[in-house]
Amino acid sequence: MAPAFSESACGRNRKLLLGIGYLVQGLRCFPWMGVIFFLKDGLRVEPSTLQILQNSANLPMVAKPFYGILSDSFYICGQHRVPYIALGAFLQALSWIAIAIPGKSGISFFSITFYLLLSNLGASIVEVANDAMVAETAKQPLSSKKRKASPSGELQSFVWMASSIGGVVGNLIGGVAIDKYSPQMMFFIYGVLLCFQFLITLSIRESSLDLPKSPSHIGFKKQFSELLNALKKPEIFYSITWFAFSYAVIPALTGTMFYYQTQHLKIESSVLGISKVFGQAAMLLWGVVYNRHLKSISSRKLITAVQVSMAIFMISDLLFVKGVYQQIGLPDSVYVVLFSGVLEVLYFFKILPFSVLMAKLCPPGCEGSVMAFVMSAIALAFIVSGYFGVALASYFGVSGDDFSGLPQGLLVQAVCTLLPIFLASWIPEDAKLKGEKKQN
Repeated sequence: MAPAFSESACGRNRKLLLGIGYLVQGLRCFPWMGVIFFLKDGLRVEPSTLQILQNSANLPMVAKPFYGILSDSFYICGQHRVPYIALGAFLQALSWIAIAIPGKSGISFFSITFYLLLSNLGASIVEVANDAMVAETAKQPLSSKKRKASPSGELQSFVWMASSIGGVVGNLIGGVAIDKYSPQMMFFIYGVLLCFQFLITLSIRESSLDLPKSPSHIGFKKQFSELLNALKKPEIFYSITWFAFSYAVIPALTGTMFYYQTQHLKIESSVLGISKVFGQAAMLLWGVVYNRHLKSISSRKLITAVQVSMAIFMISDLLFVKGVYQQIGLPDSVYVVLFSGVLEVLYFFKILPFSVLMAKLCPPGCEGSVMAFVMSAIALAFIVSGYFGVALASYFGVSGDDFSGLPQGLLVQAVCTLLPIFLASWIPEDAKLKGEKKQN
């Protein structure tokens, strides 16, 4: 018979598992900084090749609905969340250590692509299990008297802040480490950290997390059918469609801007690291502010405001490339630190209010499947956005040595960012959702 755990002990175990999970996932920026500089300086790839690899490596994320259905319907030793987190951590550790073992010239472009795909497969499995736990736990206060004190969105904010702290630490250390250590050393350190996550996860029993009881062994086919039924709900279907479109329609120019800053402006890696830290700090602050002051504001209004802010920052990038800020006395390195890092994470600001909205919409029993589908749609949208950006840069003739067409590309990017705002009505208002619940 499974031992009984107190409510406080369950809460601590749940926060420990989720906190470590999101913290380590936030730290993924640490080895990825090494990957970017290794591809640029070690393998000397072009900006378009770098961006294609960055986006193609996210292909395993597109299969998240499959992992979600699998974790919802297939139990391992009576558990359906913890074993998948352990499996994902193991695959990631294996991948990063495998990349780290060869010498500087001992790994090919094909090999690193394969291991990055395997790493992202493990990361996607972990994220699906973690997101499902957050979604199904967040629904408990709505139906459980013993958790009435837990405000809606608190757990989402907690894991958001854990991920942001990981991003701050990872970028801060990464910006310094890339100058002092080889990328392989960075890969190895992160691989060892993942080994610790794997061991800690194995030490936690799912029965100690007090997860809501869901119908066991309902079968893969039944779970898939429930996912399809959930997606047929207009408020879920239109919300996910709009959210994915709001990313896919924006041509990403991240690889091009990275080369512009490092090749053309000669910005040092430590400055880029500080810039990313500044961005992650902004994400952390966003999580705190949202949890304390913004939860009562309509998700639609928040998401739309973030979309407009993204377009404003892109126009600011256009002025930066044109040299306007330099003319008024603002050094390039200061702009990169203050603005570039914030724009990079501003893409993700929408996810927090949207995840809270989706947690309210998710039907009981298929939280993992629906949240996995959401993240899958976002991953696919980012891939499309990346390829769209490569095509746009090619159209304006932007390369690793010629950035004359970059201002035009940034202008097109800003205009595309504003397009989804005209379809913002696809996102349901929170007040409308409450009214529908009362009627039901």
